[in-house]
Amino acid sequence: MSKMPAAVSIREVGPRDGLQNEEPIPTEAKVRLLDALSGTGVRRIEAVSFVHPLAIPQMADADEVWRRAGKVEGVRYSALVPNTRGAQRALAAGFTEIEVVVSASDTHNRRNVNRSTAESLDDIAVLIDLLHGAGARAEVIVATSFGCPYEGDVDPARVAGIVERVVRDGADRVAFGDTTGMGTPRRVRELVTAVRDREADVPVLLHFHNTRGTALANLLTALELGITEFDASVGGLGGCPYAPGASGNLATEEAVHMLHDMGIDTGIDLDALIGVAELAEDLLGKRLPSGVLRAGPRTRLTAR
Repeated sequence: MSKMPAAVSIREVGPRDGLQNEEPIPTEAKVRLLDALSGTGVRRIEAVSFVHPLAIPQMADADEVWRRAGKVEGVRYSALVPNTRGAQRALAAGFTEIEVVVSASDTHNRRNVNRSTAESLDDIAVLIDLLHGAGARAEVIVATSFGCPYEGDVDPARVAGIVERVVRDGADRVAFGDTTGMGTPRRVRELVTAVRDREADVPVLLHFHNTRGTALANLLTALELGITEFDASVGGLGGCPYAPGASGNLATEEAVHMLHDMGIDTGIDLDALIGVAELAEDLLGKRLPSGVLRAGPRTRLTAR
């Protein structure tokens, strides 16, 4: 096994990617969740997305959530935007770390934004210039990087070509989304290798879903390849829109539990994080899929 990193950076995406796939909850509940996560030691949080309320009603109150949230010093908050209007709203709200998305699969991209991948890449080039002109950093998330629910396998060379294009256009970092949980350790290795062959120095973040139970295995494979930045969602919050009834995001506390036992630092208080996962269940009124939330950490013993 390759040498493991001493530390890993986890971006908590429950307040945006997680809640976006759940039934809408009140603004106050969103603020409570965001503020609770800010107190766990996590250093990066995807807070909101600035999208049209008719498209994503769960994010209709993004401006209000962000206005009322208690911003903790030392925590880097980011927002996702779909277009120029969303970018303008995010900048006006004060965000300096902003994410944009393109799908590696043409079919998924058309279903998502009604345009081809190539057309979206042209739009993203303009967005990157807009963000940089306002002093913000631009992250490009490549959805369906490990497979498409409509087209099946996605060639890693295609994803690497997209990365090459967005880096040329000025992207500060890239992320790869396992949008419907089609990733496996083999495919993680193939994708990371293909991207590094073309763009060895670009900062990379991986976003895994646990739809088919492979998220932690994929994370471990990525660690062996030297990747140290990952997305995760408290409680496993969020679903998989193209696999009804299936779990979605990798649970943050499951990732932290495994990493800490491996001696890899995340800066996150696991007990506090489990407490926030319990809060998330209360706020949504539903059981979340996290195994660590159910059983507790391995250090929690049963009375004899």
